[in-house]
Amino acid sequence: MVVPRPDIRFQLLDGTQATAHADELQALHAEVYANPPYTRADDAALFVDRFRVQRRQPGFVLAEAHHGDYMVGYAAGMPLRPSTSWWRDLTTQLPGEVTAEHPGRTFALVDLLVRASWRRQGIAATLHDLILSNRPEERATLIVLPAATAAQKAFQKWGWRKVTRTGDPRHGSPVFDVLVITLPAIREH
Repeated sequence: MVVPRPDIRFQLLDGTQATAHADELQALHAEVYANPPYTRADDAALFVDRFRVQRRQPGFVLAEAHHGDYMVGYAAGMPLRPSTSWWRDLTTQLPGEVTAEHPGRTFALVDLLVRASWRRQGIAATLHDLILSNRPEERATLIVLPAATAAQKAFQKWGWRKVTRTGDPRHGSPVFDVLVITLPAIREH
């Protein structure tokens, strides 16, 4: 079990509280996504637009990790709506019982980022567990690049399982693995 350093402070924020940290979140996002396998030139603009929409969603939550006043990582997510597009553009068709959404069914973990120099200290695991703890949903889902091997291994260790892929590289969209975990998902690491 990895125990994070005692000088790291973790906190949960709702969408309104997270808004005050938007610039810091964007800077951390840009830093992490500037390195392979993530390098996409439009990620900064996409982050701003995506964060503006996501933070307003009912049930949005953000878990932050700080060393003093310095943000070292964060995780963010929100419940999926019944009309979600999450289960569209899959490379393999899933049965309706997997893709059907209803209120309280699925929490989407949309970000889990830790600065490179702060990795391998249990920060991501703590953020993961903090954001998923006490969730009322039945399950959680996320997408991750197949080439993000460290993230893939961590999610597998934490109990996530791949159910399909999404995206179409022929049309410029990256391909992502779609992972799912049954909640509650908190366990000893």
